Amino acid sequence: MPFNPEIAYNDLPLLPPSSDVETKAVLKKCLSATRALAELKGAGDFLPDKNILVNAILLQEAKLSSEIENIVTTQDDLFKAALDEEEVTDPGIIKVLRYRAALRYGFENLADNTLSLNLVRNVSSILCGNEVDFRKQGEQIAIRSKQTKAIRYIPPSGGKSVMEKLQNLEQFLNQPNGLDPLIKMALAHYQFETILPFMIENGRVGRILNVLYLLSAGLLKIPVFYLSRYIVRTKNDYHNLLRNVTESEDWESWILYILHGVEETALWTAERIMEIKKLFEETISLCKNKAPDIYSKELVELVFRQPYCKISFLNEFGIAKRQSASKYLRRLEGIGILEGEKRGREMIYKHPALIKILAE
Repeated sequence: MPFNPEIAYNDLPLLPPSSDVETKAVLKKCLSATRALAELKGAGDFLPDKNILVNAILLQEAKLSSEIENIVTTQDDLFKAALDEEEVTDPGIIKVLRYRAALRYGFENLADNTLSLNLVRNVSSILCGNEVDFRKQGEQIAIRSKQTKAIRYIPPSGGKSVMEKLQNLEQFLNQPNGLDPLIKMALAHYQFETILPFMIENGRVGRILNVLYLLSAGLLKIPVFYLSRYIVRTKNDYHNLLRNVTESEDWESWILYILHGVEETALWTAERIMEIKKLFEETISLCKNKAPDIYSKELVELVFRQPYCKISFLNEFGIAKRQSASKYLRRLEGIGILEGEKRGREMIYKHPALIKILAE
């Protein structure tokens, strides 16, 4: 029976697909994408403090993943907001910061490297800012064309149909079945974005699940995978290829698209990490030569944790009390590492060289 976009897709096939998805082209691309991920995984070991990566790169991933859903924030506003998350009032920035919190939560709660439906539900709740659940009986959504408003897709009905497919997806991800992990990730991402198990935020939850799966499969050590950058630039291809799987079972094109994104993203992120490492080492050398009286490795690590810093951070991390902390940051400004600016009554300090690397 041909696919009908105006009828709930309760006939969505369970995973794995009945057709052979490990084509020659797919397996060849798997090899290069896996090598790139191994390079990224190893690159993280070059930095002494993994929080340098987790804080800064996670914030960029959160920003770009949110842009896919038309949640747009400026990079500078976002970095400043991360200084005092509890004080943020801008709805867009709040949503981006929730994405980072949700991804960090998922990373910290991957019990026994298992991706459970309970974990998925909790990640979605953090994204939404309140407790959510999978769509129940009677809860239905429809995807419409932005131009014509015509219905383009209706996911499986809420309740039994959604839960059957989610339980199959959970089993598929967590039990060995002989498929390459990257192929499994591509299949699972399609399945999740076709089930659309929540009333809102399915897109951002699905992109978080990509990272969590790579962690659970041992292909990453820390959640510094930046696939949203690739999807933002290829958004039309992303949606068209998803639809082609649904309408004509074109798995190969979809899997190759994801594998290309994994490879490109892993190589790009590894390069960013090595640039941060180089900048970190140059900053240590500069501090030792130009400001030896205030230098400590802990101080340098702190100003790399996120692109903006303030006096209270030094106090919180036991580096210096308030008066000395102000002196330390002014000295770092004086030797060209930081740039200070007034925000209300307090001074905040930007790390321009780090921001430049993250923005490339």
